[in-house]
Amino acid sequence: MKAWRDKIGQVMKRLAVLQSNYIPWKGYFDIIQRVETFVFYDDVQYTKNDWRNRNRIKTSNGLNWLTVPTGGNLGRRICDVEITDSHWQKKHFRTLQQSYSKSPFFETYREFLEAVYLDQCWENLSELNQYMIQRIATEFLGITTEFRNASEFQVTGSGSERLLKLVSNYQADVYVSGPAAKDYLDEQEFNSAGIAVEYMNYDGYPKYPQLHPPFCHEVSILDLLFHVGPDAPKYITPSCTSHNSNAQQRVLKPESTSRRSA
Repeated sequence: MKAWRDKIGQVMKRLAVLQSNYIPWKGYFDIIQRVETFVFYDDVQYTKNDWRNRNRIKTSNGLNWLTVPTGGNLGRRICDVEITDSHWQKKHFRTLQQSYSKSPFFETYREFLEAVYLDQCWENLSELNQYMIQRIATEFLGITTEFRNASEFQVTGSGSERLLKLVSNYQADVYVSGPAAKDYLDEQEFNSAGIAVEYMNYDGYPKYPQLHPPFCHEVSILDLLFHVGPDAPKYITPSCTSHNSNAQQRVLKPESTSRRSA
């Protein structure tokens, strides 16, 4: 695993916390590869028709959504979401096969697809998402990041406060986040706790040969795998890397600040 260091050579522990998504896009895996520990944040409120239970692929008729049926109950945490039927599994497999059978590396990943969609029946959304994300990251992208679950700690609160408690429990030096978190994250509180905040910049991902033009970056990671196969890791790092207000220099931890949550 790559050791991240600050300007004076000290090792910095980098951490990311995200809800699990269904076959997410390459930017999700870019975040994973940039940290030592990736935490699935699935003990929070489930949001329907978001990336948790669906994603997009390219087809001859344009972009197409693949959606996992989860029912209409919104009063659940992501980890508690049950999948309402199993018919979607064969449907998703057939759609992927029809859309990508002519791509150069579809057959390379057929066994994986059959294992996911045909050989077992998924009942829990979080378990499905985490299984696919971890296998794709480790087996197909060569990522060595450690995967954990937020439920390991009984963290209370909400929003930025709850996130800070969770990140502190993992004793991270740098918290890597998607850019959307700028709207609610209290960077000052993170900095006061000795934790630098680094936001991802998704600009500059290289294009790759893709069926059904025009080219689209915002599709499932499966699209990338089917088109470039073992070269996929070359395409999940943009030319414009992540950036922040303070992670380029080490944030000194106040002596009176405990890294454990109260």
